[in-house]
Order: sequence, then structure tokens, then C-alpha cells
Amino acid sequence: MTASVPRQGDAPDEPPRPTEDRRRRNRRRALTLLIIVLLIGVPAGYLVISANQSRNSGKDKEAKYSATGLSAGWPSKVQRRLYQVPIPHPADRIAYYETNNWKTSRLYVQFRTTDAGLDTFLAGVGVNRDALKDGEITIGTRDQHITGWRFTGPGPWSGLVHEQKNPAPTQDIVVNTADPANPMVYVVSRTVP
Repeated sequence: MTASVPRQGDAPDEPPRPTEDRRRRNRRRALTLLIIVLLIGVPAGYLVISANQSRNSGKDKEAKYSATGLSAGWPSKVQRRLYQVPIPHPADRIAYYETNNWKTSRLYVQFRTTDAGLDTFLAGVGVNRDALKDGEITIGTRDQHITGWRFTGPGPWSGLVHEQKNPAPTQDIVVNTADPANPMVYVVSRTVP
């Protein structure tokens, strides 16, 4: 059996409170509900959005670093600067792949450009068109295997090796001028960390 507590009456010196009408009570309850939703719902929504962005970022990085061949698109500015591969404008059919290990880091890049773009690229590397040797395929079999490049199509093909003192990278460059107005350029830039 539970003992009941007697109800306290109003204080003798206070006037009695008016009873709350239905409209006011409903407005107060709605306001309370809104405050609870805002205090709990907004942070919870933020956490859900943040978790999804974090998970998606991890998937993007996983895809980028698990790539095992050329990926379409531009290498980052940092990669282009580090490996000294100045892709000219205009350029299309751009693809790249980077490998890193304790011994050597390599950036593989291919792109198609204009005749003037080829001169701009070669000048950015530090050579000129005269350095290209006709019939030379300067990218080795190992690097061709990694990228899937086959230098057997219609040519003419020409190439050069631009060696530099460490830590500057060494670039192996092959150019296909089957379409002289739009040469295709293949570059392997390697550096020793």
C-alpha cells in the first residue's frame, strides 16, 4: 500500500494562478518539442553527414592508392612540380600513375598536345626538340609493362633521356608524331628520395 502525499495548497499571500488555456498549453508543448529536436537533431544530423563524408574520403583515397595502372586525369600540381613534368595547355588524353618505394619514386604521364605544346613541354623540362632522337624508344620494358604502353603503332617515334643530378628527377620521354599537329607524349620521371 502506498501512502499518498497531501496536495499543498496555494500560499496564502499569493494570488491564485490562472488556469492555463488549451491554446497556450499546446504552444508551450510545441516550443518544448522544437527545442528538443533542435538540441538533439541538429548535432545528430551533423554527425551523420560528417561520418558519410569521412567514409567517402577514405574510399576515394583507397581507390587512388590501390590503382595498378594509369588513371585518367591530371596529376596533382605537387606531383608535376616534384617530378618536373610540366604538362602544357592545351593537352588531352591525360593519364598518370605514380609508384613509390624506398629506392625510387616514379611518375608515369601520357598526354596529347599540339605541335607548339610539345615545344613548350620540352622547354619546361629543360631540353629542345633537337634532343629527340628519331627511332629511339627510351622508356624501358619494365615501365612499358607497368603502364601498358606499346610503342609499336604507326610512328615516327622519337625519344630522349634527360638526366639530372639528384635530387632532381631523370625523365625518359617518348614522342609519337604520327599526327604531327597533335603529338602524343609519354614520360617516365624518376627520382631517388
